[in-house]
Amino acid sequence: MTTITVAVVGASGYAGGEVLRLLLAHPNVEIGALTAASSAGTPLGAHHPHLVPLADRILDPTTPEVLAGHDVVFLGLPHGESGAVAAQLGDDTLVIDLGADFRLTSADEWVEFYGGEHAGTWPYGLPELIVDGGRQRESLPGVNRIAVPGCNVTAVTLGIQPAIAAGLVEATDLVAVLANGYSGAGKAPKQHLLAAEALGAASPYGVGGVHRHVPEIMQNLRLAGADEVTISFTPTLVPMARGILATTTARLADGVDVAAVRSAYEAVYDDEPFIHLLPEGQWPTTAATLGANTAQLQLAVDERARRLVVVSAIDNLVKGTAGGAIQSMNLALGLPETTGLSTVGVSP
Repeated sequence: MTTITVAVVGASGYAGGEVLRLLLAHPNVEIGALTAASSAGTPLGAHHPHLVPLADRILDPTTPEVLAGHDVVFLGLPHGESGAVAAQLGDDTLVIDLGADFRLTSADEWVEFYGGEHAGTWPYGLPELIVDGGRQRESLPGVNRIAVPGCNVTAVTLGIQPAIAAGLVEATDLVAVLANGYSGAGKAPKQHLLAAEALGAASPYGVGGVHRHVPEIMQNLRLAGADEVTISFTPTLVPMARGILATTTARLADGVDVAAVRSAYEAVYDDEPFIHLLPEGQWPTTAATLGANTAQLQLAVDERARRLVVVSAIDNLVKGTAGGAIQSMNLALGLPETTGLSTVGVSP
């Protein structure tokens, strides 16, 4: 059995910790260096006490010397910080960025939504993304750099792309409203993330087209077949630790047969191991995806409004981040795509 040595940069954060939780179940992985910035010198268990097998490991500073010699390096860093670390790693290392630095193909959109200099564009780590009728997974074997999608992007893209690809909806009339768990906001101590502010409250953020995931969603849907994309995107923080429930609606194209809509989704997703189109009448819940690398979908056609309604649920830290990253790692290294990844959630 092939053994892969893996280092995790930003191991004290939510994304880094989730990568480690999943890697502990991966039969081909040996966990190597764990690094951090301000948390360097502290035990991992002080930040992730649930990672019992690794709790006594001391976090190293993030240096080229510490990261040298690993087959794979995961970067769990704030946006704008991955480029400098990646530049210090050779082409013989598979580098997987959990952040936003290398997702966008447009430097202008990067500057508009993130600010600063665009670091470049890496192969995109959403294997199920429809690209010219095929799938993005076909572009991942053998690559040495991967940009993992944003969690909201994954939920919305998987929800609406079959309808886009089949020409069933007008891509210039998309609306997405999301309920988001607080872990998606990271660990930084901010007033609106305090329990006293969050418990018992739902609050929107990134309203009015300014959320940084908007250009990435548009980029994906153009790849899926849209000539032009217009989307109104509104995420809302709700009092749960994990999960995204995305409701995406789109106006049906003229002449579309309502009966053809579900068939289009079945054609795209029936063979996907991590995407589950639920039986008609059963709707996704975030609880059913907790801890699993799965996306649950359901759809309906509002005939009065002539709109398609798609609801998608994912765990933002698993299918939305760490699980999708490991799925992409498996493809890049020639391993079975599902290796080390569970489709079994934790509920209640």
